[in-house]
Amino acid sequence: MKIQRLKLKNFRGFRDEVEVKFDNLTALVGKNDIGKTTILEALDIFFNDSNAANKLAPTDLNVDARDCEEMHHEISIAVCFSDLPEQIITNTRTIRTRLLLNKDGELEIVKKYEIKHNKDNSTKTFMEQKVFIRICNSNFSQISVLADLKNLWPEEIIELQDILHDIKFKKRSILIALIELYNRALLFILKLPLIIDQERFIQLFINMSIHRTDEIEITTKSIWKNLQNYLPLYSLFQADRKNTDSDKEVQDPLKDAVKAILSDNTLQQKLNEVASTVEAKLNEVAARTKAKLSEMNPAIAKTLKPVIPPANTLNWQDVFKNVSIASDEDIPINKRGSGVKRLILLNFFRAEVERRQHETNLPNVIYAIEEPETSQHSENQKKLIKALSRLAETNGVQIIITTHSPIIVKALNFDNIRIVSKDNKGSRKVINTPPQVLPYRSLNEVNYIAFSEISEEYHDELYGHMIERGWKGLYKQHKKLIPYTNARYDNKGHETTWPENLTKTEIIRNQIHHPENKHNPHRFTEDELRTSIEEMRKFIQAQYSKTDQQE
Repeated sequence: MKIQRLKLKNFRGFRDEVEVKFDNLTALVGKNDIGKTTILEALDIFFNDSNAANKLAPTDLNVDARDCEEMHHEISIAVCFSDLPEQIITNTRTIRTRLLLNKDGELEIVKKYEIKHNKDNSTKTFMEQKVFIRICNSNFSQISVLADLKNLWPEEIIELQDILHDIKFKKRSILIALIELYNRALLFILKLPLIIDQERFIQLFINMSIHRTDEIEITTKSIWKNLQNYLPLYSLFQADRKNTDSDKEVQDPLKDAVKAILSDNTLQQKLNEVASTVEAKLNEVAARTKAKLSEMNPAIAKTLKPVIPPANTLNWQDVFKNVSIASDEDIPINKRGSGVKRLILLNFFRAEVERRQHETNLPNVIYAIEEPETSQHSENQKKLIKALSRLAETNGVQIIITTHSPIIVKALNFDNIRIVSKDNKGSRKVINTPPQVLPYRSLNEVNYIAFSEISEEYHDELYGHMIERGWKGLYKQHKKLIPYTNARYDNKGHETTWPENLTKTEIIRNQIHHPENKHNPHRFTEDELRTSIEEMRKFIQAQYSKTDQQE
């Protein structure tokens, strides 16, 4: 199973429902405190519940939702899956698979967390989560459930058709018959025990037959229990995790290795032989000591006996409790540079995830890595994202990262990027394809939109596009012109100069491409580069806007 989409509502900074689409490799980019980590931790809560790195708390309810007058609040985390394993649909009708899917043809599992509090707001209680499967109402009409079941219970189906046209449901006997009939129908279709409360059943029928809503939610413990066995393994590697050689993250994989090694039967037999030999030697020492004590004080000697733990009670893992990894020079991890420690821990994390995946026999795994660029120089960042990209190509593997690094963004494919931002009103949003100025996909522009990063490369792209479209003269019309000395050098190094009045944008372009020209001592500043980029963006947007209006 692969994650296709995440839907968040009322969770931390996300008030209105926000949808995040995922690929095999997905990079969440954006400024600090914009919600990137929130997305990773929402997935962690969904998959790992109480074992999540940051457990869900009442304070995770969105502030605006918390402040509203309603006395009942709800956090919703929904995940949509594709690539359902064969085991889920084996030996069942196609109708069952279609019944369980949402309107986009995905398996959508919704977890809702209710928070209730007293009117005086004196106490708050975090309620137990509820799990739903969001299904498409039209699935029932398209498949024609009643038609498919006519051969089973023709009399009951006729009765059901009559009942569905009568929305009063006044007689309790009719309600009970309706619930029983629907139970029998779904038991046959889904091949799973299904227990839904009576009120929910009635509402389900009303929605299906009368209101024709696009989607409805069904809650069933048995289906959810079955599906849990097929969910991907989700592991989160956080940016602020510790990185010393005594930390749990480092120790656990090695301790697990020790545990596996010591569980070998042949090795256990040898260890028991060693323990028995040591026990025998200790008994000999104790006996000799007691004999000598008897010569001096027989009364005391009679009260003493050696206490030696049996060989089978010895915990050999304690012998190796200080296992660690060090360099050839015996330098432990906590004495290495931050970047090296981070790389070692990241690969410990990968090894641990693979071990857990193997133990749980889960076919799919999701690596969620927060800021992999932390403490890494530019070359290491390039190598790291290249390695993660290759890993994402592995069957059954998805990788989700957050990043502030323009270097990592430039190493990605455009389709891998999701920009997390918020509008003037503070509403968060996640954009797959940002509204660009350039008519082609530019990672330099993504970095500008996501991080407000300015670069000479992006300035060149904007300037080159204006030249290509023949807009240079139009751009200059209302710009201040500045005296500038141009210079040209022939093959023999002879210089030719001439004065010219240029815009600041043209001067910056010339200084980028001809740093050898020393006749203009004022080199453009970062602020001037930013201003020039902003002015070109506004100009290009205006030209395309005029073109759209004319068309």
